[in-house]
Amino acid sequence: MRLYIGVTDYNWFDLLRNIPQLEEVNFWQPGGNRVFKALKPGELFLFKLHYPHHKIVGGGIFAYSTLLPISLAWESFEIKNGAYNLLEMRQRVGKLRHQMENPFIDYTIGCILLEQPFFFPESEWIPAPADWSPNIVQGKGYDLSVEPGRTLWKQLHVSTLLASAEQDERYTSGVQEEQARYGKPITTLPRLGQGSFRVLVTDAYERRCAVTNEKTLPALDAAHIKPYSESGQNVVSNGILFRRDLHALFDLGYVTITPSMKFEVSRRIKEEFENGRDYYRLQGSPLWLPANPANRPSRKYIEWHNDNKYRG
Repeated sequence: MRLYIGVTDYNWFDLLRNIPQLEEVNFWQPGGNRVFKALKPGELFLFKLHYPHHKIVGGGIFAYSTLLPISLAWESFEIKNGAYNLLEMRQRVGKLRHQMENPFIDYTIGCILLEQPFFFPESEWIPAPADWSPNIVQGKGYDLSVEPGRTLWKQLHVSTLLASAEQDERYTSGVQEEQARYGKPITTLPRLGQGSFRVLVTDAYERRCAVTNEKTLPALDAAHIKPYSESGQNVVSNGILFRRDLHALFDLGYVTITPSMKFEVSRRIKEEFENGRDYYRLQGSPLWLPANPANRPSRKYIEWHNDNKYRG
């Protein structure tokens, strides 16, 4: 098992550590030219501040990494990007890329999605490993079975995670999972937050609408099949990528998907709005599905939507 220490700035860290009940963060990288591949889902990603602090100050459980337009990263995570607004985030990225001439450019950035983030009190900040070079710009990975990774692992006290967990019971199971790590390291898959769910569904469908194959990314939106507000889970098999108008109709029950993975349109659209020709043309269309069968819509969620949302 491995662990990664990523370098970040104090302002990013300070904003996020003061947000209560934080379920996820986007640790973004300004370059936008390569996907982070140093960890597997469930492994630990730690935050290390720049000089003069030079300390490990917290971390999170790695879930996924991808490249996103900054607008979609903001729409998915908002303040959980470690910035107060999109303009501030754009300015930070532009400054780091030395591209300040257009403050509204939709940069592509690297996004490292971390779940159940935790932040150490200053008294428990951990010094950087002895082999850490001041020339490291982005970060460094460590094998936890050998030094100095083994020593670093021992320094990560469970008590600091428990201190973070006291604010919200939702952290408890994640902390208990992590507690097992501090003996013999084991990997546990993280629970996804809403922003991470959206990004994973978007990428699972290769950024195209499951019904129309539309690829214009700003026009697409990840939908829960069984809503989160009704105990639906943030798992990819409870999601589907729709064009935004189809997402709205799906949430209201004017359209659904069948267990045979086809698109179905309710007669209620014509009855209530005396229109809907563009939607009825899609009646019976086979869905474009993720290549990985585990990411395809789960039958139990489809049947729930058919029985509880669809207007028929």
